[in-house]
Parts: sequence; structure tokens; C-alpha cells
Amino acid sequence: MKLLHTSDWHLGRTLYGRRRYEEFEAFLDWLAQTMLEQGTEVLVVAGDIFDTTAPSNRAQQLYYRFLCQVAASPCRHVIIVAGNHDSPSFLNAPRELLRVLNVHVVGNSAENPQDEVLVLRDDQDTPELIVCAVPYLRDRDIRQVEAGESVTDKEKKLLEGIRGHYAAVADLAKQQRDALGADVPIVATGHLFTAGGQTVDGDGVRELYVGSLAHITAGVFDPCFDYVALGHLHVPQKVSGSDIIRYSGSPLPMGFGEARQQKSLCQVTFDGSSGQRRTQVELLNIPSFQRLERISGDWPTIAGRLVELAATDSSAWLEVIYQGEEVISDLCERLDTAIAGTRLEVLRIKNSRIMDSVLGQTHEQETLDDLDVNEVFERCLAQHAVNEDQRPGLVNAYREIVQLIHEDDAQAH
Repeated sequence: MKLLHTSDWHLGRTLYGRRRYEEFEAFLDWLAQTMLEQGTEVLVVAGDIFDTTAPSNRAQQLYYRFLCQVAASPCRHVIIVAGNHDSPSFLNAPRELLRVLNVHVVGNSAENPQDEVLVLRDDQDTPELIVCAVPYLRDRDIRQVEAGESVTDKEKKLLEGIRGHYAAVADLAKQQRDALGADVPIVATGHLFTAGGQTVDGDGVRELYVGSLAHITAGVFDPCFDYVALGHLHVPQKVSGSDIIRYSGSPLPMGFGEARQQKSLCQVTFDGSSGQRRTQVELLNIPSFQRLERISGDWPTIAGRLVELAATDSSAWLEVIYQGEEVISDLCERLDTAIAGTRLEVLRIKNSRIMDSVLGQTHEQETLDDLDVNEVFERCLAQHAVNEDQRPGLVNAYREIVQLIHEDDAQAH
């Protein structure tokens, strides 16, 4: 059996005001063609299908068009679980209709964990795979709030809730396998932040829980899982060095910090029987559909690189970071002149030589788009000279409020 693991599509996401629908469409077309060429039998999408809880019509069109392409292919099953950016109710709405196409959607944690344990069958109705389709576990799904509890208590409950949830679905999967009398592999999904996980500046990955942020260790995943398909982190990576617990990473670079990163999918095959089963993982490189480049340095370095790119007729989107000693007040005008008549486009400019005091700006062009919600609050604390002893409690309270707002917004959609 060939299983393909992907995640974090973020359909509808923009980059400094530029819409990226053509890139998303190109990726989905490439994915559908790759599945045909590779003979993919199961596709797993581990969360963050959309970038917002209320995706645009165009983003929805791309999603359903792709599912129709897959339904007409030899791929027998598609498993889709929600991420923290997705609306559970939005994903779940067409679930019964999609099930006819062998597309299994799990938008939120089920009251009965059995509903997350899926037995997939081949064309002869023979069981071939069990999937513990665990979506992003929201705070309210896995812990009870009690008055007066500390941040440490909250984090302990979160970790216990996540660990308990995976233990429950693992036990049910093993029971299912025993009842079937079929020695089939067991795969789990997840959308979470593991301890030691790698992120990249500007990738938009946000912490999922309050406190010390409940980073999960590989120990929460039962040894019965032959493969764990994770989403949330955009850098392709193993968890704790394990070949079978992986993040596929996002298929497109979500920011200029990912511009040089090779994006990939995880193709998984299973050999052997239970206890001696061997899981093989091959990375399939994803082509670049829109080149991004970060240029930094003094003005001669920046201007020289722009000349090189123009000479190759590049259509790259650029982030320019000026780091020269000379104070340049007309950086934007210089860049406009340098790229005039080319297909280059500058999406972001950072001039590190110009300072400002509003929210502790480090350069003239810095905007709220450059900061996440936590950085804004921390700069406000610094600007208002809040006592250092008070800051940890205020930061934790603020993060909890932001988390509740995100969850309420997702629930509303």
C-alpha cells in the first residue's frame, strides 16, 4: 500500500497583500498528477487545509475541485482532519456527501473516540488500513476548567488530555484489528506542536496552548502506530529522530523565511506483519510554483543582486532588508527604479537604519503584519514600563484570552 502524507495547505493565504491562488492551484494539480504517477492509494491531509475559518469562494473551489480529481483517480481513500486554522463545522458540513467519494473528514474531536478510528477497505471489501484520524485537539475538548488553577495545572491537564486521547484511540484501533482478524497497519494523525519542533521566522506558525505551551513529546504516540502523520509545523521534519513520526511541512513557503526550504510530501509504504512490520518513508520533492527570495545587505549588494535576477528574466517576489551603514531615506524609490521594466516584484522592505518609537518599531517600514499578537502585547508592556514581576502573569492571561478568541471564532464557523 502507498500512502501520501501532506498538511498545512493554508488555501487562501496571502503574502503581504498578494493573493496566491495560482500557486495553490498549481500545487493541487501537481499533487493530483503525482498521485496518479505514484499509484497513491491513501491520501492523508493533517490539518490547516484553509488559512482562515471562513475561506473565500475561490479557496473552496480549489478544495472541492481537487477532491473531485482524486475521486476520479485510482486513490481509494482520502483522510482529512482539521487544524487550528480550520473551522470544524465548515469542514464537517459536507462530510456525509464526501464519504460517498471515500473522503473521510474529521473536523473536531468526537465525544466517542471510536468515531475517529476508521477502518479502510479495498475494492474487495477487505480491511487494508486502520486510521486514528485525530484532528487538532482544542483546549475545551481535552480539559475541564477549574477556578483558581495555575498555569502549571492547566498545562498538566492539557498534556494529560492529549496523552489520554491518543491512548484511547490506540486501544480502540488495536481492538478493531483483533476483531477483524486482519494484520493491517495502524496510522495516526495529529495537528500539534511537538517538543523540539523546528519553525522558521515569518512562517505564521503560532503556539496552540497557554502556559509553557504544552509541547508534546513522541511518547504520547502508542507503539502500535506504524506511522504518525502530523501537521502544524511548516518545516518537513522527524519527531525525536523517529522515521515514522513526521511533519510533512507546508507545500508552499508561507513566508520569506521559508524561501530556500525544499518542500516535500511523505510517501509511506508498509512491509511485513505486525511486530516485524517495516515502514518505509520516501520524501517527494515539491517544485516551486512562485519563486521567493530574501535579499539583504548594503545598497551595492542589493542592487547587484537585482541586476543578476533581472538578467535571468526572473519573476521572483522579493523581500529586501537594507543593512548598510549609510542612512538611506529613499530606499523605496531606489528599488522602484532598479526593478522598472523587469518582472521582479518587491513585496516587503525592511530598512534597519531608520528607527521609530511606536510599539518599539525597529524600522520605518515595519507594520503590524511583521509582528504576531504576542509580540505586539510584549512591546506594549515594554513601552509602558510594566514591572518585570508582573509581566509573566499578564502575558499568560493575554495568551489564554487570544486562544479563547481563536477557538470561539472557529466554533462560530
